[in-house]
Amino acid sequence: MLVLGNDRDNMILKVKTNEVSDLISSIKTKWTGEEPFSYSFMNERFNNTYRAEQKVGNVLNTFAGLTIFVACLGLSGLAAFTAQQRTKEIGVRKVLGASVAGIASLLSRDFIKLVLIAIVIASPVAWYLTSMWLEDFAYRIEVSWWMFAAAGVVSIMIAIVTVSFQAIKAAMMNPVKSLRSE
Repeated sequence: MLVLGNDRDNMILKVKTNEVSDLISSIKTKWTGEEPFSYSFMNERFNNTYRAEQKVGNVLNTFAGLTIFVACLGLSGLAAFTAQQRTKEIGVRKVLGASVAGIASLLSRDFIKLVLIAIVIASPVAWYLTSMWLEDFAYRIEVSWWMFAAAGVVSIMIAIVTVSFQAIKAAMMNPVKSLRSE
């Protein structure tokens, strides 16, 4: 689509792509308007309209990545602190025959519960804010439940990986050293 004229007075032409340059030059020679000849393409106008949204999306993606990184650092530190507080318990469990996987799941279970609570609280708020933001667009997608379920699963997986690293490290410690130091 070719748009002729300025922002106030427009004429829209639907043309085939292989004849655009010839058409523009012939219209330019026949132009008798009071204002200078100007033209643009409809897809360029659409891109300009949504350029600000694309910039905001890029900024939000960057900050979301940083937020996830900082949250993982905090979760890792909290898991390390919890494992250190429970060294005696972990040592006793190891002496009594607990497996590394059992101890890791024991330490990870509390953190997974907290992540699930956060997902339950954050999902309705995110749905509402996303729906309000999308109302401003002429063409938009519908926000479905599966999008929040996928985000929740990814959040749980990130939490499991982050906490499991510290939990496995604590579970693999020598139980004699942990019990002797107490």
